[in-house]
Amino acid sequence: MAILITGGAGFIGSHTCVEMLEAGKEIVVIDNYANSSPKACERVKAITGKDFPYIECDIRDEEKLNKVFASYKIDAVVHFAGLKAVGESCVKPVEYYDNNVGGTLTLLKAMKSAGVKTMIFSSSATVYGGENPVPFKEDMKIGGTTNPYGTTKLFIENILTDLCKADKDWSVSLLRYFNPIGAHESGMIGEAPNGTPNNLMPYIAQVAVGKLKQLSVYGNDYNTPDGTGVRDYIHVVDLAKGHVFACNRALSVKGCEIYNLGTGRGVSVLDLIKAFESANGIKIPYVVVPRRPGDIDVSYADVSKALNVLGWKTEKSAEDACRDSWNWQKNNPNGYDN
Repeated sequence: MAILITGGAGFIGSHTCVEMLEAGKEIVVIDNYANSSPKACERVKAITGKDFPYIECDIRDEEKLNKVFASYKIDAVVHFAGLKAVGESCVKPVEYYDNNVGGTLTLLKAMKSAGVKTMIFSSSATVYGGENPVPFKEDMKIGGTTNPYGTTKLFIENILTDLCKADKDWSVSLLRYFNPIGAHESGMIGEAPNGTPNNLMPYIAQVAVGKLKQLSVYGNDYNTPDGTGVRDYIHVVDLAKGHVFACNRALSVKGCEIYNLGTGRGVSVLDLIKAFESANGIKIPYVVVPRRPGDIDVSYADVSKALNVLGWKTEKSAEDACRDSWNWQKNNPNGYDN
């Protein structure tokens, strides 16, 4: 039996493929390559020395999804596929709801038809909204999301929670990510966004490699020690391993469970820039620009539940992530298009 990984050629998806294979699991990957590359799957094979099928498929294509489920014995789905840029979601809300929410509903229909009732869902800390105090805990009230991207994650969480209430045979893990950074230590896979990066670390790395002149720091008037936004930056390999732990539990426990995946520590934008400079000996020029819509002051996780229930915790530091990001970027200045 295999694990179907939607969006498996993406940043987090490709790293999770590595960890699933290293844990001895069989995988099947689907991806529409809208913001990813099939080369990532080939590199996952090279890293692990293991083979697996990867199929071009949009999660909104029910006919093709049904063919995938008919062709392989799937016993769980790890669901990454979705649009993910906060700023872009404020400009293109309809596209985000169509792709993320509509696509998930289509995927659930295909799963139901195939008798597959286990899902690990790639959610986000954005579901906590802007009103909860930090650290964010899984039992806090969710809602009040500040951007359409976050609202798609909130809606999907509600859909999956209702599904588990209606059908007790379903097993769902809602994994609320904080801010994934870093890359695989091999330098073979990493974050390769199209165009100007939306996330901080690939932006820093592209400045370091000379693709961009300087970093834009979005706002320095937040209610934080240095005025820049504070986030919980988790190494993507640690995050990927969390999916293996969650999948193992979901395959043996019914119902809907929620886990924060973060470090439990907040780091400011300026502190992350300093960490990158220190880890790699490279100066990062930056300019302060206006805030982006939808960004909150501070976000970091309470991660005690993931430790106590899943037995998972982070092992890598922000400095590790900075070194690994630079190792990826300097060896792949144009991402997978080298």
